[in-house]
Amino acid sequence: MRMLCASTLIGEFFVIGFAGLVAMKSDDLSHATVWTVCGIGMLFSVLLCGMLTRPGGVQLGWALQVALVASGFVIPVMFILGVAFGALWWASVHYGRRIDEVKARWAAQAEADTA
Repeated sequence: MRMLCASTLIGEFFVIGFAGLVAMKSDDLSHATVWTVCGIGMLFSVLLCGMLTRPGGVQLGWALQVALVASGFVIPVMFILGVAFGALWWASVHYGRRIDEVKARWAAQAEADTA
């Protein structure tokens, strides 16, 4: 699960950075505000890669997905990208756990075969 989720988070890192570049074109937002918010989001996505195996790591990932969708109120295309990455996050968590279960079964069977 960790590998799939981390890959999704790294993709989000780049999307958040590119969204910051788009948001800089807005006259309503200062450059400092844009890069503070985007920088925090980018840092959070990278730090979250290391926190995935800890309790609450996946839930924090869901919080990031909600924030991505909510950023659509500032940059409308982020509604689409946020939903797309939310779906990727769900798939990473869901199928990652299934893969982990299969690997555990194979390891248990291999151990039983050698014993």
